Amino acid sequence: MADQDSKVGHNYCLDVPPASQGFFLKGMDHTDWGMKNRLARIFNPKSGHTVMLAFDHGYIMGSTAGLERLDIVIPPLADDVDVLMGTRGALRAAVPPTCDKAVALRCSAGSSVLDEDMSHEVIGVNVEDAIRMNAACMAIQTFIGAPGQKSSIQNLCNTIDAGNRYGIPTLGVIAVGKEMERTAKYFLLATRMVAEFGAQIIKTYYCDEFEKITSACPVPIVIAGGKKVAENEALAMCFRAIQEGAAGVDMGRNIFQSENPRAMVKAVAKIVHENATDKEAYDLYLSLKLSPKNALQPRVKTKTK
Repeated sequence: MADQDSKVGHNYCLDVPPASQGFFLKGMDHTDWGMKNRLARIFNPKSGHTVMLAFDHGYIMGSTAGLERLDIVIPPLADDVDVLMGTRGALRAAVPPTCDKAVALRCSAGSSVLDEDMSHEVIGVNVEDAIRMNAACMAIQTFIGAPGQKSSIQNLCNTIDAGNRYGIPTLGVIAVGKEMERTAKYFLLATRMVAEFGAQIIKTYYCDEFEKITSACPVPIVIAGGKKVAENEALAMCFRAIQEGAAGVDMGRNIFQSENPRAMVKAVAKIVHENATDKEAYDLYLSLKLSPKNALQPRVKTKTK
């Protein structure tokens, strides 16, 4: 039995106030510990930002250029991102289970790009499989103003409810159909609606007056990279978004379709986590892209006679 009269003096630090239980992410102060723990894996607590690598394009596009061999393309890029965003099939096939990066699991499923109306999606992955996949968040495509808006919102709300039961955040991915304009008016409506439904993170596109969108949205917003553009243009968009209130970027084609994906992802991270300008990041990209060690695929030595 331990000595009840310990000779070691007690120091309760009565003059020191208790540590604040606040949280570093916008709108997340009152979530549970497990939810906060997963969010802290998605967003770097030091910078408050995140770099996500999206490679879930195949679920609607099939074999996307640059992603023909997931097992070759994705693992070399993982070191420089915070989050891997993919489908469960792609993750199981291409990402080794020893990888310690957070996973944004694509949980919605729907029609291919050949379908004129892609807004009628379903929940393709339930919360139990998200738990088995050790997902840090569940990503659900959300169409606002499209023919399938009602069912899309239902998918989102069902996923949010399931995630709340188990402490898993939901990433609401704002979809833009063929008839929708990529304007501040539309994104102000869509991001606010999805946040008020309860999504903990919003993914949307960058547009003019983006600072209004981030200001009006009560939860963190990450921007989608969108279609492939020149590297300096993609970095400029990334820089402007961060300066105007984005909590991170979720880039796909502008990384894996880059002339040098490893150099590009390092340049993106420089902006997101180190507050570099787009010019500084582009200079870094140019300096790294010529280095053999930043080549995506190892050079194959040919036999000489």
